[in-house]
Amino acid sequence: MTRRVHRPRRGVVLLEVIVAMTILIIAGCSAVVWVRQLSDSLAHTRLVTDEVVAASRYLDIIALWTREDLDRHLGERRQGRWRVRIDRPVPTIYGVAIEDSVGGKSLIRTWLYRTEPVRVAQ
Repeated sequence: MTRRVHRPRRGVVLLEVIVAMTILIIAGCSAVVWVRQLSDSLAHTRLVTDEVVAASRYLDIIALWTREDLDRHLGERRQGRWRVRIDRPVPTIYGVAIEDSVGGKSLIRTWLYRTEPVRVAQ
């Protein structure tokens, strides 16, 4: 009786290598896409942060305006790359909002208090 030796079928090892390489390529592509999305998110965050910081600096300037300056600028107007809206809901309070002029997205807003002018009795 002759004994038959079991040899692996030809091509099975090659097939395993091809499957392993395919899995590695898919994993590598997924990692590249993930890194690209992360990079885009960081760049967008950096741009938005820079925009809010610039708007905050401009709001610091507006906060120094006198009551008369604020009254002259009541309403909404375009100021450079922003829309600035100044409202006065009550005589001593001014609402100031700085919005993105393209999308209208509010970047920063605050309330300012200004005393009423003193009226001299005659």
